Amino acid sequence: MTSTPSIVVVGAGAVGSYFGALLARAGARVTLIGRAAHVDAIRADGLRLQTAAGVLRITGIEADTGYGALRGAELILCCVKSAATEALAREIAPLLRADAVVLSLQNGVENPQRLARHLPCAVVAGVVYAALSLPAPGLVRHAGGGELVLGAVTPGLAPARLEAIAARWTTAGVAVRLSDQPLAELWHKLVVNCAWNAISALTQADYATIAADADLRELQLALLREAVAVARAEGQGLEFEALRAAVERIAVAMPTQRSSTAQDLAAAKPTEIDDLNGAVVRIGARHGIATPFNAALTALVRLRQNAACSRSAQIETGPRSRL
Repeated sequence: MTSTPSIVVVGAGAVGSYFGALLARAGARVTLIGRAAHVDAIRADGLRLQTAAGVLRITGIEADTGYGALRGAELILCCVKSAATEALAREIAPLLRADAVVLSLQNGVENPQRLARHLPCAVVAGVVYAALSLPAPGLVRHAGGGELVLGAVTPGLAPARLEAIAARWTTAGVAVRLSDQPLAELWHKLVVNCAWNAISALTQADYATIAADADLRELQLALLREAVAVARAEGQGLEFEALRAAVERIAVAMPTQRSSTAQDLAAAKPTEIDDLNGAVVRIGARHGIATPFNAALTALVRLRQNAACSRSAQIETGPRSRL
């Protein structure tokens, strides 16, 4: 990578805006591609980054709603919702350099492969451990964490190139670990997510509140057992006790955080439940593994999601006038 690489964030919500802000502050040329309201706020007043230390204004960061900045970009951070990955990959493929690197910073275990099927360049899986939200256009809130695990998905990416990308993150103040088993890392996070996301979404409770409820902790263990069984059927040697400890650490590290699924439901936005607990159900079915707890929570979140999105659409459309 050049000393001042061109970096583009596609799907600049909370995750993309946070990491884009850190890279821009460290001297990289960063363009955020996101929704119009977020883009307008950044263009008008910069990107505001709220942390425990206060609010930092990141100026000089570019923002757009179109994909033009992808032409010539060296590093692309893909942060769109899982359901949009396949269509996005097909759309942006003609714009990308063959020597570019696309880094997936997404939930779920299937997105890097979805990208690799369509893109002409290398794909890297990124696993994010951070409590982030986007409370208002132009404002990203960091409540804890921020570590990254990176691993190449497509063959042919030189180790030195991946190390250079990791070094760029380190310069930006991000703790980075490289892994030669990115799929296992993605499964690890998915299993942990399955224990938190849907419960937080349905209750709208933060992690500390959930952890304090003995019945909900038992439900988390049931979700973990199912997810670990499916991961093992997929060839991932995950250990139940290690994952249980990881789940418990989340409540300590991010006590006031609600899951991204909870935030989506509260905002009447589509969730990623089908690529979280729903992925465990779908993949488990291929192996003949019963996943009733994950299936129940998937169905309940989907029901709440559909109702919330329907109400939101009715409010935005409003009553039709009779002419």
